[in-house]
Amino acid sequence: MSVMLRVWRLLFFLLILAGGISCTEKSPDKIPVLDFFKTPDRSFFRISPDGKYISYLKSHNSKQNLFVQSLVDGKGRMVTEFSDYPVTDYFWTYNNQIVYSRDMVAADSLKMFALDVNTFKTRPIFSGHKVKFRLLNRSRTSPDVLTVSLNKRDEGIFDVYHLNIRTGALELYITNPGDITDWITDTDGKILLARASDGVNTTVLYRPNEQTPFKPVIVSNFRDAIRPIALTRDSENFYALSNLSQDKMALVKIDAQTGKQLAVIFKQDDADIMYVEYFKDKHRMDFAAWDGSKPQKHFFNDSVKALYDRISSNFAGNETRIIDRDSAEKKFIVYTYSDRDPGSYYLYDYKSAKLTRLGETNSSIRAAQMSEMKPVSYKAADGLEINGYLTLPLGSDGKNLPVVVMPHGGPWARSNWGYNAEVQFLANRGYAVLQMNYRGSAGYGKAFRNAGFKQVGGKIQDDITDGVKWLIDQKIADPKRIAIYGSGFGGFSALYGVSFNPGMYKCAIVQNGLINFFTFIKDAPPFFKPYLKMTYEMVGNPETDAEHLRAISPVFHTDKIKVPIMILQGGKDIRANITELNQFVLELRKKKVPVNYILKNDERSFFRNEANRILMYTEMEKFLEAYLSAKN
Repeated sequence: MSVMLRVWRLLFFLLILAGGISCTEKSPDKIPVLDFFKTPDRSFFRISPDGKYISYLKSHNSKQNLFVQSLVDGKGRMVTEFSDYPVTDYFWTYNNQIVYSRDMVAADSLKMFALDVNTFKTRPIFSGHKVKFRLLNRSRTSPDVLTVSLNKRDEGIFDVYHLNIRTGALELYITNPGDITDWITDTDGKILLARASDGVNTTVLYRPNEQTPFKPVIVSNFRDAIRPIALTRDSENFYALSNLSQDKMALVKIDAQTGKQLAVIFKQDDADIMYVEYFKDKHRMDFAAWDGSKPQKHFFNDSVKALYDRISSNFAGNETRIIDRDSAEKKFIVYTYSDRDPGSYYLYDYKSAKLTRLGETNSSIRAAQMSEMKPVSYKAADGLEINGYLTLPLGSDGKNLPVVVMPHGGPWARSNWGYNAEVQFLANRGYAVLQMNYRGSAGYGKAFRNAGFKQVGGKIQDDITDGVKWLIDQKIADPKRIAIYGSGFGGFSALYGVSFNPGMYKCAIVQNGLINFFTFIKDAPPFFKPYLKMTYEMVGNPETDAEHLRAISPVFHTDKIKVPIMILQGGKDIRANITELNQFVLELRKKKVPVNYILKNDERSFFRNEANRILMYTEMEKFLEAYLSAKN
């Protein structure tokens, strides 16, 4: 055999081998829609104050129901068996009572119950039509009495009541004059501090005791922010998150009598402090937290830091949070998660340093099959730096990909690092996902937030567009296969994007989207009224800015939309005008725009019913495949 023939045979063998290898390489398995969006296996774990029980919500009849388990003998018990509306919230009192609530969507009512864990008997304690409930304080000295705020007397005003969970008696404590938006209680439930708003200015009010009227101590414009956290032990000072004298939100101490800032306790130069863990019954500050590219904490208490370090050492790469503890701080409920892990709950015993796994949020998801959420940044057209997150399909080379752009809602909210079922679902289907924190987003300081004022339909939308251009410039996106998807204001951004950026997007998906700023502002629920003037200043006034609001509201620009649209809407969404939305869909269809419209009358803003959720994402998958497929 000649040398040349042997060479050709070797080359042929290598080609066959290479072909065999490429045939056996697998793209990531397509995970069923149900696995991503089913009702959580177990979630919302809590521990009783005496440390003898844990409680949690578990899927039963595809609805979240309440379960209680003894830590003494390990016996568990299903407390509720609802098959229509789930348990939406619950908490423990200091005498082994569990108070839980249900949102009865069809009747638009709230129902609250109390469970005695000693007897496992349940009793109704409150019911109200179109009523919102806020827990302000649980008392150790009078554990049967809760301090709560309710808009029972007037839909737009939250008064303060004492609710007796034994008898259901509701006693008025403080009548809201109409402008109070926040009440801050002391250890015993007394309210000595409050925050009011006229829509433009925020006022912090203080009284040294319950017999003295409130008086204003700080007045600030909406462009600034001050959020009281708690009174000090002597009730003469209070802690707050504030940016009154700096760009970033900082933890400060303020004289309650004069409103004078006494000290900056902690601040970050590059981010707003977003949250402080403070235990008012112990007058103890544990940590301040903020969002960099990932969540960050600064500890004020060495023993608490040591506790977190000890627990976190078991979960390298994950974010770890202590979400509940018993009164003696001997047992802790720990939640740990990452961008690829939906999260697990553990019971931690301080004395033995033992971690016991309690359950997973979603046992169907495997972190190894999920994609990394990578922090990214790019320059807007005017030079402002925009931060965000890019998630690429697992195993992808990150080039020439179909993309789903996901602007967040708000607009004064933000996207965060962590597990996001929608993002991972889309990445699993082969799409790159870009989430950007455009100007106005929370967490980046006052100047960045204020840069978004009156830029709805302006530079905010330009920031989103610039993100798409960045993806194209980086060769990440296939410019012919880009979609945009958002909820609320993100839904507006999606409709705006396809209306005013012809050729950029192949399709758009809109969930409970804002389509008309006039009706959105005019039809605002009563409890939103204190914020209307601020909305005029931050977004636009329907009278003085009518021309601008009309120019950006999608309902007036159906002629500009040329690509397929998918619209997902809950019929009980309090911010939606369903008649107007139906007309909007009709107008689009008259103009031959393909519209997949899914309206569920038994849902609010987001679909809680598992069957509705699965339908929604199944249809979304088909929709994106139809318009972003490489075949198109």
